Amino acid sequence: MEPSKNFQDLVDIIKRLRKECPWDRKQTHESLKDHLIEEAYETIEAIDHNDFKSLEKELGDVLLQVVFHSIMANEKGAFNIDDVVQSIQHKMIQRHPHVFGDNEASDAKQVSENWENIKLQEGKESVLQGIPNRLPALIRAQRMQEKAANVGFDWPDKEQVWDKLEEEIQEFKETLQEADQQAQQEEFGDLLFSLVNVGRAHGLMAEDSLRSTNQKFIQRFQHIEKQLKKNNIKISEASLEEMDRYWEEAKAE
Repeated sequence: MEPSKNFQDLVDIIKRLRKECPWDRKQTHESLKDHLIEEAYETIEAIDHNDFKSLEKELGDVLLQVVFHSIMANEKGAFNIDDVVQSIQHKMIQRHPHVFGDNEASDAKQVSENWENIKLQEGKESVLQGIPNRLPALIRAQRMQEKAANVGFDWPDKEQVWDKLEEEIQEFKETLQEADQQAQQEEFGDLLFSLVNVGRAHGLMAEDSLRSTNQKFIQRFQHIEKQLKKNNIKISEASLEEMDRYWEEAKAE
């Protein structure tokens, strides 16, 4: 069988694998959950590296997961891939009345507000409903703040966001003088939440920002390891001054 650009051919391949491949046949929605998460993160990495060749491949892997779950659902008589396609079309049409209906939206902010209001009209009990619990905490915090802001729960002045951050820093410092670790953890969480809000107020994504810093730390620390090894020095025996010198060297590259 030769690959094609026909979507139905992909569906047919997965259906055949479900019948003829022992590994594919034993999979369930539950067993594939982590695979779906992994493919999503690999797609994000391709985007971060601006690697369109990899992005094409990773989007295909995500699509495979969508088709796989749809076929398993169809086997149970729940829904099929056509229902999935129709469902997302319905959502896009219904939630974009400024494109497919008579409503108007002057900017992206108005579109976001309309989106949240339509979701409530559809039966959602809370604006925050639907944010997955398994999202990384920084992403989840930002999504909650964005959704709340879409319905008007937001600081009108960016300076107020900075004031709130300063307040949370002070409260965290105060808890560090106590022996109550639970209180310290709560205040540290409040501080992180406020930091996310500061970034959001300036158009920054907290998860992307921290991911970039993590990668920067890895590169610089590995430079330290490389230089110490080059000079036959065990990292456990290196002085802080030596490591800091190589750190600054890495920063200058």
